[in-house]
Amino acid sequence: MAIVRDNRGALLASNLSKYLAGAANTSGTPIDTHEIVKTVNQFLGTKEQLSHDTATIGNSVYKKFGENDKVINKTQVVTSGIWSGDIGSLGNCYTSSTQVAAVSSRYYIDAYNDDPSVSGNGAEVQFSVAYGDLNGYGVPDLTYFDSAINSSRAVYTQLRNVLLNPSDQYFSVYSGSKSASHNLTSLYAININRARYRERLDPGNLSLTLEGTGGKIVTLIDDSGGTDENVTTAGRVYNLVSGSLNVGTSAAATINTYTASNGQGWGLFYPDMGILILNPKALELGVDGKLSAATAKYINVPADADKYFNRISSYSSSLGVIRAIDRGGDFQVRRTENVSTSHYFVRANNREYNFSNNPSFVTGSTGQFIQTLFEKDPHVYVTTVGLYDDAHELLAVAKTSRPIEKTFDKEVAIKVKLDF
Repeated sequence: MAIVRDNRGALLASNLSKYLAGAANTSGTPIDTHEIVKTVNQFLGTKEQLSHDTATIGNSVYKKFGENDKVINKTQVVTSGIWSGDIGSLGNCYTSSTQVAAVSSRYYIDAYNDDPSVSGNGAEVQFSVAYGDLNGYGVPDLTYFDSAINSSRAVYTQLRNVLLNPSDQYFSVYSGSKSASHNLTSLYAININRARYRERLDPGNLSLTLEGTGGKIVTLIDDSGGTDENVTTAGRVYNLVSGSLNVGTSAAATINTYTASNGQGWGLFYPDMGILILNPKALELGVDGKLSAATAKYINVPADADKYFNRISSYSSSLGVIRAIDRGGDFQVRRTENVSTSHYFVRANNREYNFSNNPSFVTGSTGQFIQTLFEKDPHVYVTTVGLYDDAHELLAVAKTSRPIEKTFDKEVAIKVKLDF
């Protein structure tokens, strides 16, 4: 039992009297026990505080949550497919002739889930493919073209600034052992659309099948299973390896080879950034010779600049990578999100919420109950719960799966779950 001594007791009594008098002088204002508890707690120590687990005295349409009515700040991990419709595997890929002909195609090519030239089919960008070259190969420089922008070097430099530590000049792929690596001066980057992967991609659930024009096929997965994580300024990074996820079986993922036939790794996977880095020399041997790295500047520049720019994306084979993915017919990847969850327990005891403000509940002229039994034995049905702030502004609405009957001899408890 807590004791309030000296003049603090008189001050507490005065504050309570003022609150009660104010409520009594305002017609229709209920006495809120939360306010009474709050007033008393101002005069009590930390371990003497009264609980707020009390309801409002009166017949108000609003009811405050008690401490035991809320379970907040819970976090759960949710994984789902990233492609449009939350599917986990993307089959066919499409490109837009308009985007390929646009200025943006000098840097990247967008891949869609459906033909963007067909109106109303829900075509959305799923990922983009870009070609980067540290030496600027694959595109002309100012020696050949006055308006040259050296886009391949710009792509490589941008990716290096985003993904690598400041001291690293090159992207390095696996080369025979954990301690050995091969520096890439050229690369293909698959950048998953930000709206698709949201927070991050899920390591261990990536499978990318590429098929070349000659029929060569390789399926790439990441080596996250059972390996030590390599964490950089861009988050976690894993090797891309040839293998299989063995989906639908109890077996763990199978790794076939860490490298292509030239001893160079297939690429890198940055799940926290939604980016895959592919090694052109590995793709040249394992998928299609047309995906090889550029070895020189683009020399034969047409006189018409528009014609030149329309050919850049095809020359650097960004389109070739998208077509290889399309032929492979299976690009599997999932996302992982931390979802914050709050639970609110809405309790209506037997004497609460037994009447309705619906105009059909009473007569329009006299305000009398339409049915006389409503006065002593009303039957109402709960279909909606509104969550309000202290200013009685509506913040969220929850709907019940079916109407819930509420009478004087029935109590109702509804759990409202908010994810954000």
